[in-house]
Amino acid sequence: QLQLVESGGGLVQPGGSLRLSCAVSGTTLDDYSIGWFRQAPGKEREGVSCIDKSGEVIKYGDSAKGRFTISRDNAKKTVYLNMNSLKPEETAVYYCAADTTFGLCVLADFMRYDSWGQGTQVTVSS
Repeated sequence: QLQLVESGGGLVQPGGSLRLSCAVSGTTLDDYSIGWFRQAPGKEREGVSCIDKSGEVIKYGDSAKGRFTISRDNAKKTVYLNMNSLKPEETAVYYCAADTTFGLCVLADFMRYDSWGQGTQVTVSS
């Protein structure tokens, strides 16, 4: 059974960087697309970035463009999200999720992602 575990969150100062990891267990990563989403208290879930199963299609939410980079290492069964120049308003719980049906990279529809990790807290504060 597919399981996703996020790690790498923590407290960082504004302008700082973090690298989040999404480790897959129970199966291979090769056939799945992975999306990163975040949700702050009282706010709607927001798509941050996604990468399709081939690794060739990558998308970023408007706020992440130019600052975040998503990548995948199928051999390590891990997807990474490198985040630079972090802002206080990006404080949230960050989740990774897998689309195990189509393997597509779609940020606008988080309902298509059928397996979710437990989330990792990112706090951007001085």
